Amino acid sequence: MLESRAKSATQKQPEPNVEARTAVKRLACFTVVATAVAVLAVLVGAAGYPQDKYSLKSPSGIAFSDFRGYEDWPVLSSARTDQVQKVIVANPVMIAAFKAGVPGNGKSFPDGSMVVKLQWTQKKSKEAQFDVDVPDAFSQAFLMEKDSKRFPTTGGWGYAVINYDAATGTYSADPKSLADCGNTCHTVVKSKDYIFHPYEKR
Repeated sequence: MLESRAKSATQKQPEPNVEARTAVKRLACFTVVATAVAVLAVLVGAAGYPQDKYSLKSPSGIAFSDFRGYEDWPVLSSARTDQVQKVIVANPVMIAAFKAGVPGNGKSFPDGSMVVKLQWTQKKSKEAQFDVDVPDAFSQAFLMEKDSKRFPTTGGWGYAVINYDAATGTYSADPKSLADCGNTCHTVVKSKDYIFHPYEKR
């Protein structure tokens, strides 16, 4: 009798809900697929959209966006060391001041003047028929911005350094680049309003 009741109780046990198990499995699969799609979208997005270098700011708050268009600014001068080649460019405000005689006329560059020193590593040219060094990889943009109110203790000039990593194709604000980072070197040309390079004859 007891055995009969036990069998009856076993037979009455509800069978696992097949539909519920299927729904759980579907949900788990959907979660995995959704996560994979999201990760893929991030990776594709990162590859498809280049870095906005103009979103960078130096530790002191000098915005790279202030120098937007520097790639096409007129050349002031150039320089070279054993390791790097440099081209110095300036914005229209500063070019106009140079043409008006600043700093040789005893006047200072007006607020809004900007200068950028662009640096490349160098290599020997393989095409030229003579011994000549040419730019290799871009490495750095050294920025100067004239704003007497923001930078009263450094002759009105603020300084910043933007580094470029050729291996990854990315720019970064130098973490050690404070607003007065270049002032120590530039004090030797204080009489020229802290600017080393003149607007070269051309």
